[in-house]
Parts: sequence; structure tokens; C-alpha cells
Amino acid sequence: MRAFADLLERLAFTPQRNGKIAHLTQFFAATPDPERGLALAALTGDLGLKAVTPSLLRGLVAQKVDADLFAISYDFVGDLAETIALIWPPATSHTPTTLPDLVAELQQSPKSALPGLIAMRLDAMLPNERYAYLKLATGGLRVGLSARLARMAVAEFGALQVEEVEEIWHGLTPPYTDLFAWATGGPKPTSAAHAPFRPVMLSTATDLAALQSLPAADYTAEWKWDGIRVQATNDHGTRKLYSRTGEDISNAFPDLLAALNFDGTIDGELLVKRGDHIAPFGDLQKRLGRRTVSRKMLDSHPAHLRAYDLLVWQGADLRALPHTDRRSALDAAIATINHPQIDLSPLLPFQTWDDLATLRSAPPSDVIEGVMIKRRDSPYLAGRMKGPWFKWKRDPMVIDAVLLYAQRGHGKRSGFYSDFTFGVWDNGALVPVGKAYFGFTDAELKSLDRFVRNNTTETFGPVRALKPLQVVEVAFEGLNRSPRHKSGVAMRFPRISRIRDDKLAGDADQLQTLRDMLPD
Repeated sequence: MRAFADLLERLAFTPQRNGKIAHLTQFFAATPDPERGLALAALTGDLGLKAVTPSLLRGLVAQKVDADLFAISYDFVGDLAETIALIWPPATSHTPTTLPDLVAELQQSPKSALPGLIAMRLDAMLPNERYAYLKLATGGLRVGLSARLARMAVAEFGALQVEEVEEIWHGLTPPYTDLFAWATGGPKPTSAAHAPFRPVMLSTATDLAALQSLPAADYTAEWKWDGIRVQATNDHGTRKLYSRTGEDISNAFPDLLAALNFDGTIDGELLVKRGDHIAPFGDLQKRLGRRTVSRKMLDSHPAHLRAYDLLVWQGADLRALPHTDRRSALDAAIATINHPQIDLSPLLPFQTWDDLATLRSAPPSDVIEGVMIKRRDSPYLAGRMKGPWFKWKRDPMVIDAVLLYAQRGHGKRSGFYSDFTFGVWDNGALVPVGKAYFGFTDAELKSLDRFVRNNTTETFGPVRALKPLQVVEVAFEGLNRSPRHKSGVAMRFPRISRIRDDKLAGDADQLQTLRDMLPD
């Protein structure tokens, strides 16, 4: 357990991707099975432990520490597990434990026994072990590490191709002893998943100035829809729907799964479509992350696949073919599938980049984010490389808003107020319209944190209410109607793009300005 605790600490305080990979490969090399496999599963979210709730932990710490002291400490630290790990009374004796033993306890113990078990373990652990244990128990291992980055570390450790690791990943189970045997010179695991995930090809951002140096005739273009990128596959009757990062989201979309009446793998955009109308992203969001979907939700929010590319068809791997050849095969495949829940992303007619700019400036739907641009001769290559595929997103919407509330961040930002609620004016009062926790530089973060500390009016647990003084420019990708929000609107990907010290709070925008931006 000590090695796992040290690993989490290093990952949390290492912002660079290569640094995180280095820490993981060193851990894999120094740690035996099954501990390294269980650590990997914990980091990728595949361990499947019983969730230990924050309320349970709050109840435990209330028996050990004065409530006011804990509240003040939690407000300062900003992370529940870290606060408990630091404020819990020191261990009278340190009892070494192993990660496999702790995982087995949490998996096998009845819910009624968890409070006593967790308190006993915390009593005998050092602070960084407590932190790792609590993060393990709650499933909150947010250390700036994606599941794909963890798989990249496995590939680095074993001198493997990350694409090979990703294609067999869904056929593996913790503690991944066969995976690590392969990484250390053994045979490649043969229990590859039916309907495996194929690593996706990604695009790089561009603009008109950058495109002008490229021959427009060498590229195709299509609309970029505001859904989520998915991979839909049917492998000899096994049907799966994966997110861009390889997460199996099949359970949330049984209606689309039933429509996959083909033998192959399609790359496309997951949308909600009613008749000929593509719904805003907020409608799709209501279905994401669900383990089961009600009949009412299936009827009111029907899933749809807009196909972009064809990776595999009737047993043939098409990824090495040029994009134009895959596109021709995709056209034929969609015609063969002939299902109302699956259609083809149409190509846009253009001869020059200025022609495409004109199309981009007036899309036929508010649910279009911009255009995708693909080189005609490009094979389907996993990962992000500059040249084959570009995304030219529409210009973001922008408003000026006033900071209303702030909360501490997590991980390396736990010492700063970095999560902000902002509002605009409505009938003379400020109304919250969104939250943002990125977009600013490190220097701007320090400036905002200083503003929060000097202008707090009230505290509500970890949240601080602020004097309505600081104006910020907020950029966002889209806007939807939302009955769940008091303002009636919900932003897509809001971020603080600029601190407007040149403006007074009264200069911030009106709620009506946002309402005027709503799609018809």
C-alpha cells in the first residue's frame, strides 16, 4: 500500500504527461502482481469497488475531530479525502498493509461493516496512506491521469504499441496478470474482447489563415456536430458502443445498439434525433452515464448515429486505405444498413477555403460546431497528428459576467480557488448562469484566488460567496434552454477567457443577451 500511496502523490504533483508515464512505468517495474494490476484498475476506474460515500466519511471524522476544526480545515484544503487524511489523529502504531488485502476487504465487506473497517484502517495508517486508501474507497482517484494515459504507460513499460494494448483492453479483467505477463516478454493475451475498441483518429485545430497554405482540392469537408464521438461495432453478433476514449457506453443506448444490424465498425457522432431535427447536446447529455434507460427516455430522446468513417466491414480492416476509399465503402455500407437511426455525414461542396469559410459562417443547424476537414489520401491512424485531419470550429460565443461564488480546485489546484460560478443581470439582480474552472493562465489563477480571499462575504461549507465586483469574459461553445436552471439556460463548455479589470460589474451582460443567443 505504501508504494501505491507514493505513486498517487507523485502523479498528483506531476503535471507533465511524460512525467506521469515515467512514474507509472517505474511503479510497474518495481511492483509485483497482483498489486500493480489492481493499481492500474483503480487508476482507470475499472476496479468496481463498493462506493464509500462522503457522508459515511464525514460521520467517521465527526467522531474523531471537533466539527468546527474540521469545517475550517476542509475549507482550506478543499478535498475531503485529503482533509481527513491530514486531520485524523496520528496512528499509535503503524500496521503495514497491502493493496490486494485492502481491495479484497472493501469488495467483500458488507455495507454495515464498512464504517468500523475504514476507521480501523485509518487508525493504523500514515497520512499519505490514508489519502490513498480513501481515494481508493471512494473511487475518486483524480490525479490528472486518463485511462488512455495509463494504457500508454503499460505500453511504454512493455515496449508495446499502445494501439495493440487498447484493442485487447476490453477483453481483460483486473488484476491484468496476463497483460503484465505480455509486457514482460510473455505471449499476447488471447482473450481479446469480441467487438474490440479500435483507437480513434483525432484532428487538430485550424483556422482560415493556416488552411490557405494547403491545396483545398486535396481535402474533403463535412459538418462537425455537437454530440459525442463514438465507435459503433458489431463483431459476429456482439454489439458495442464506445466513447472516443474507449469507454463502453452500450448500456445507455440500447435503442442504437439494436440498430447495429451489420458486421463491421463505424466511426461517427452520437446524437439525439427527432424526425429530421438534431437535438441540442443537453438532450443527449440526459442519456449519458446511465446504466439503464427507461422506456419514456428511449421514446423522448431517441439515439442516432451519424457516420463519419468505416474502420472494419465484413471482416476486412479498412484503416490502411485512403480516406476517399473508406468513404466510398461507407456510402455503400450505410445504404446496405438502411436503418433510420443510422445515416451518413454529408460532404460539403467547396473549391476554395474561402468557399468553405462561407459555408462555416452559416451552418444549417444550431447544433453544428464547425467543420471537419480530412485529407483525401489519409489512412485511419490512431492518435492526433497534424496534417491529415483538421477541425475548424465556429467562433465561440462570448459574454461578460460577474463572479458570484468560488470553490477550491482539486489535485495541484487544491490550494487555490479555481472553480467559479458567474452570473449576469436580470431585472436589476445578478442571476447565476454557469460555472467555469479553466481557461485562465496560472498567473490569472493566482489573481482570481487573491480576489476571492479578499472579497468573501459568506461561506457555505467549501463554497465562498463573493462581493459582486469581478467581471470576466466567458467563452462557450453553445447554449441550450434548461428548466433545471433558474436562469433557464445552460452553457456548453464555458471557460473564463479573459479577466475584465477594465469593466465594472454594472457593465456585465443582461440575461436577455443570452436568451437572444438561444436557437429557435
